[in-house]
Amino acid sequence: MPELLIELFSEEIPARMQLRGAATLERAVNKALLDAGLMPEGVKAFAGARRLSLVATGLPARQPDRREEKKGPRVGAPDKAVAGFLKSAGLSSLDECERRTDKKGEFYVAVIDQAGGDTAALVAGFMPDIIAKLSWPKSMRWGSSSSDDGDLKWVRPLHRILCVFDGEVVDFNIGGLAASDKTEGHRFMAPGEIQTRSFDDYAMKLRAAKVILDTEERKEIIAGDAATLCQAQGLELVEDAGLLSEVAGLSEWPTAMIGAFDEKFLTLPDEVLRASMRGHQKYFSVRDPNTGGLANRFICVANIEAPDGGVAMREGYERVLTARLSDAWYLYNQDRKTSLEAWRNELGKVTFFEGLGSVGDKARRVAALAKEIAPAVGADPETAARAARLAKADLVTGMVKEFPELQGVMGRYYYLAESVDSSPAGGGGGAEGDGGGVTKKVSGAAKTPSAPPGSNPGATAPPQAGEQKAVQIADAIRDHYKPAGQDDAVPTAPVSVAVALADKIDTLVGFWTIDKKPTGSSDPFALRRAALGTIASMIENRLRIKLNDAFELAKPVREDSRFSPAAAGAPAGSGGIVHRTADIKDLLAFFHDRLKVYLKDKGHRHDALDAVRIDTDGNLQDDIVLIVAKLTALEAFLKTDDGANLAAAYKRAVNILRAEEKKGALPDNLNVDAGLLKEPQEKSFFAALCDAEAKVEKAVASEDFEAAMTALAALRAPVDHFFDKVTVNADDAGLRANRLALLTRLRAAMARVADFSKLEG
Repeated sequence: MPELLIELFSEEIPARMQLRGAATLERAVNKALLDAGLMPEGVKAFAGARRLSLVATGLPARQPDRREEKKGPRVGAPDKAVAGFLKSAGLSSLDECERRTDKKGEFYVAVIDQAGGDTAALVAGFMPDIIAKLSWPKSMRWGSSSSDDGDLKWVRPLHRILCVFDGEVVDFNIGGLAASDKTEGHRFMAPGEIQTRSFDDYAMKLRAAKVILDTEERKEIIAGDAATLCQAQGLELVEDAGLLSEVAGLSEWPTAMIGAFDEKFLTLPDEVLRASMRGHQKYFSVRDPNTGGLANRFICVANIEAPDGGVAMREGYERVLTARLSDAWYLYNQDRKTSLEAWRNELGKVTFFEGLGSVGDKARRVAALAKEIAPAVGADPETAARAARLAKADLVTGMVKEFPELQGVMGRYYYLAESVDSSPAGGGGGAEGDGGGVTKKVSGAAKTPSAPPGSNPGATAPPQAGEQKAVQIADAIRDHYKPAGQDDAVPTAPVSVAVALADKIDTLVGFWTIDKKPTGSSDPFALRRAALGTIASMIENRLRIKLNDAFELAKPVREDSRFSPAAAGAPAGSGGIVHRTADIKDLLAFFHDRLKVYLKDKGHRHDALDAVRIDTDGNLQDDIVLIVAKLTALEAFLKTDDGANLAAAYKRAVNILRAEEKKGALPDNLNVDAGLLKEPQEKSFFAALCDAEAKVEKAVASEDFEAAMTALAALRAPVDHFFDKVTVNADDAGLRANRLALLTRLRAAMARVADFSKLEG
């Protein structure tokens, strides 16, 4: 069957936009074909540096004939309604309509037979609109405003449009460009014009013209060639999926090369080397498997095959990287001439946010809150406070100004370097509160071992207490931003956890107090991410911290409290924090919304979560770990037959109680009178309920929710028998009231564990 081939050939499309553009084109064309009654066997789009391409296979040459029935007004309807119907149906009179009858009477029906059109004509009709409306994160206009091409807004200027159906050009025009059967090859290696009228021929001729159409194939070529080049020198490629996608989008004919740089730069932190190579040059880092650290090699990807084998290009790549690394070397060594404490004093000159003071103010607030949180996470309060005070200090360093992605990372290196210099082993007297330091040095510059916190690969004896504290503080400085995203790991070291939680909670409470909450899809201050990070840290570390208590501790308060600059260790003369009285009670509700998102992504039931989020007084629970424990137990319980049946019985009981409440017939005294229990089934039910109540109370008090569910499961058979044999709404008022009280006791007992009324089904 015929196929449709489309190519939109333009100036270079930014790599980050290519796949999204191809996916948008694919969806739009597929929808247009389906809406026209054309059922393609497959539609696939491709993205590259200078082109978006698409092929749709298995299309008919003509659109099938269609019959459409349009229901109209009732017979005898007002003339205005009839006229509107005829106009919408494209008819001139009611004589062209059929009369039909349903339960409501007789009405008009317009039966419209439409002959199918040529597929090529249909494509010519919808393609200009698809091209013009293709969605891009950023677009541009080009050409003179008086010309046709000045009206087209696209990601980059379009040069050609190739559109061929069944071997023939589809005739349409947009922005001064007429569709044709021509494209171009590689800009440098094969810049000539290419004519093609089928996808197979198109792909073959492009490859011959040094253009690989498929992004995934380009990625495989780059990854495979890079790994081979590294293996030839006994090295390993540092995998980087994001960089691989970007580089594959920058090249049509990728050619990998390996280059080198001066070994002296290896004394820079590995993160600095990677940032210099990746961020600016788009180079891949290379690891030495013998040391576990980076080697003085890199992989770069060119977009051409150079006649000299890439010798000149490699020299150019090395020269540019050397300049970048020299800048980093200078900044790193300049930064180390100033202590983190001195850098911290500069934070007062940097505004955090209007109404929330400076970054220095924030650091003091976080330090005070981290000190309060520390005991709950197993951290030393003073160590947590010191780490929090220094956590933001590297923001004003030269390295972080140049490489913002290294915030926290550089603070860790600088702190460890200071610990080395001030420790007895390093010739110093020890930093305040730190004791000994990490002792590994490379060429006079501290280079932190890539070993677990508290370890020291260069020593045979275990680390001393001072060294352990230094590493704890350094790791907290680095990790307090974590988790930075959905796939980022949460901090687990106690000091790191305390500082990370304090930082995020302070941010959330701060923006809440100045009424800068997220609205709709707008979240300019990443508050949703901060809440998700807090939730993930609490759950994965099983932290029993009451959120409401943390919010109260984090509220900005007057200068004379324990949150004042003086109390938090600020230098004399620091500005105070303005007292705020804004209500933050809905911050807990915001956390619950984020908790739903987090747990839904983990595969939990949303209705089961709703059933455990509220306490018996109707308030949102603020213990995240407790909520998850109850949720896990409830979901396991509902998967059993006893659990599912008891939940159904609960709904039956609640429906009876609600009906009586609406009638005002629910008695005031809901105590169960054992003497009024007449039927064996209600006696058995009451006995089982009393036993379950005692067990549930004990289990809930000890937070053993599995045991609480087991106790409730024992009610399944007695409840079933009760509803099978006992009439709740008995004629005798005393019996009816006693049985309603029995159902109320059941509802209350189950509510001690969860609100079963929230469950669906």
